[in-house]
Amino acid sequence: MMEGPQILSDRVENGVRHICAATDPLVCSRQIDFDLIDGKIHNLRYVKGCNGNLQAIGALLEGAPAEFAAERLAGINCAGRGTSCSDQLSRILKKIAER
Repeated sequence: MMEGPQILSDRVENGVRHICAATDPLVCSRQIDFDLIDGKIHNLRYVKGCNGNLQAIGALLEGAPAEFAAERLAGINCAGRGTSCSDQLSRILKKIAER
């Protein structure tokens, strides 16, 4: 049974919202860290996982609206796991939007 991502920290410093979340054990990455500035993603970093692919996601989403990323990445399935590193980011973005 999937546990889903867990928000480890969510704090605001100097107008920048810093998010750190642990991913579901089903995916290769273990943690996702990023900043939100005016609702846009910055400094997205995955801990563990497919390094090149996850760096590419960070580069592609730099400055993108969080809502756009949450919608675009939702439901991406890796190897039949029912989720993926990208889907985990979508789930995290949706969780923090509810706060």
